[in-house]
Amino acid sequence: MLEFINSLLHIDVTLIQWAEQWGTLIYFILFCIIFCETGLVFMPFLPGDSLLFAVGALAARADFIKMEQIIPLLILAATIGDSTNYFVGQKLGRSLFEKNFFFLKKKYLISTEEFFEKKGVWAVSLSRFFPIIRTMSPFFAGMSLLSYKKFLALSFFGSVFWVSIFTIAGYYFGRVEIIQKNFTYLVLGIIVISLIPMVINVLKALRTKTL
Repeated sequence: MLEFINSLLHIDVTLIQWAEQWGTLIYFILFCIIFCETGLVFMPFLPGDSLLFAVGALAARADFIKMEQIIPLLILAATIGDSTNYFVGQKLGRSLFEKNFFFLKKKYLISTEEFFEKKGVWAVSLSRFFPIIRTMSPFFAGMSLLSYKKFLALSFFGSVFWVSIFTIAGYYFGRVEIIQKNFTYLVLGIIVISLIPMVINVLKALRTKTL
């Protein structure tokens, strides 16, 4: 577990090591990570925002990642992952959450339901920018009456913005010297900031229960 956290905080170094070891297979590895983080409801702990930022930052100063190739590939990975999660949710529904096993906890599902209630169908697109919720959102959409055609359009729209914003931000800001020297702190900051909305929702829910 500590090794995983360390590799996450030093994701730029990890990506370089993978590229040196696997060469162009780095594209397939990145595809799989984004697919699993979005498509497998029990893997919300995988890196998302920080990984995309690191990919963009490395593309700015390394030859093994090309922006014109990696952005479409990761948009595809996120969209396919969403669809996979949607159909799993449609078929299995709440049964996976009944025992609160591993990361399949009811509190995550409840947070996602509340997010859908506030944002409507646009939650499918907006959830892209919220860790854990973006993994639960397609599953919940599959459980709901949201048609797959509408879901797919919203999913693709959200994927385009999510992947593009973080990779392009990484591409331009990753070349700044102070960011290069403090990349670990930046990754930690991205993780903390992205979790703030979810923490606020949890605190609100706890406050409501105590009133």
